[in-house]
Amino acid sequence: MPKFFYIARDKSGEKKTGFEDAATEEELVGRLQSKGLLIITVTSEFKEQVGLKADVLIKAKFRFRHSRIASEDLTLFCRQLSTLLGAGVTVLKSLNIISQQVSSRKFHSVIRDLGKSMESGLSLHEAMAKHSKIFSDLWINLVESGEASGNLTIILSRLASYLERLMAFKKKIISSLIYPVILMIAGLSALLFLTVKIIPTFAEVFKGFNVKMPFLTGVLIAASAFIRRSLLFVIIIVIIGVFLFRKYTATKSGRMWWEKLRFSLPVFGEFFRIVVAERFASEMATLVESGVPILYSLEITEHSVGNLVMGEIISKIKEDVRAGKPLNQPLEQSGFFEPMAVQMITIGEEIGELSNMLKKLDTFYQEYIETSLTRFTAMFEPVMLIFMGVVIGIMVIGMFLPIFQISQLGR
Repeated sequence: MPKFFYIARDKSGEKKTGFEDAATEEELVGRLQSKGLLIITVTSEFKEQVGLKADVLIKAKFRFRHSRIASEDLTLFCRQLSTLLGAGVTVLKSLNIISQQVSSRKFHSVIRDLGKSMESGLSLHEAMAKHSKIFSDLWINLVESGEASGNLTIILSRLASYLERLMAFKKKIISSLIYPVILMIAGLSALLFLTVKIIPTFAEVFKGFNVKMPFLTGVLIAASAFIRRSLLFVIIIVIIGVFLFRKYTATKSGRMWWEKLRFSLPVFGEFFRIVVAERFASEMATLVESGVPILYSLEITEHSVGNLVMGEIISKIKEDVRAGKPLNQPLEQSGFFEPMAVQMITIGEEIGELSNMLKKLDTFYQEYIETSLTRFTAMFEPVMLIFMGVVIGIMVIGMFLPIFQISQLGR
């Protein structure tokens, strides 16, 4: 009977190694998993040599399609890792298999480094923590929770579902905004073309006639001349302004100012608030469902929600919960969440279904955002068309007024 060498971790995170006889690798994996161990790798001398040769061949044939690490790469990685672990494949072998299928050159190197780190004795969440710019606090803490509880496969599956929902939601938002952006660019391009090319042509024609320009025509010609003279300067000023704005908002104080400004906008402030609240509900639902304690879930969400204003609110909520208050009370006192959201969380706490209520709240927020974007798109098109019609109409009238005057002088 073949002898296999295995590396595993128990529920406390302690590393376990040893040799055991088994008919197949799958039999040994099942036997070790029944003891509550998380299997990192199982190898035999023959299989290790064959696997190395196969790995070299696969790597030689593999081609990367891009270098950056996209959200699609992370989502697919999470789903594949969950599926492979659920099928009884060891962690190291799962990482090796996935590394040969990723489209990103950079992510391929990251996954390889995860395997090397685990071979050197680190757990999976410790290996991920070395790449904190790629794996967020949500990833690292959920994986740590899964390793500690022995439910890594289930938690990775929940994390993959969360990432898939988030990715689908982002695609809906982007799809909703594409048409308004294209319409705005086309409209502004048309106005710029009329201002820079058409109006100067008419102005040259009018110079040959000894007539006084109407007020509207004079304003249009003067505006056109100013824009043509200053266009390059304006573009440079805009580029510098955008650069300085991004540098300032990259600082903590600048980012805080920008976030507060967005929340205070008269029409769009409510929309931005709901977007942040949706992220909070979505992450909390995933964490609570995975068995992470409320306080720990709040701490993780505070750093991964991606909004400093919301992070400060969560920090205050966390302190109140630590003091013994139920979650719904500090949520209501924050003034950030509407009464309906507070009531849903209150009911969830009372009946012990907090994760389900957070999921329903997340669904409500997503539907609100999608509806708002649909309404915005529906309203933007006629408003933009009316605006374009009025502006172009004024330009046409301004250019044809001198022609009417010239025709009357000729009678």
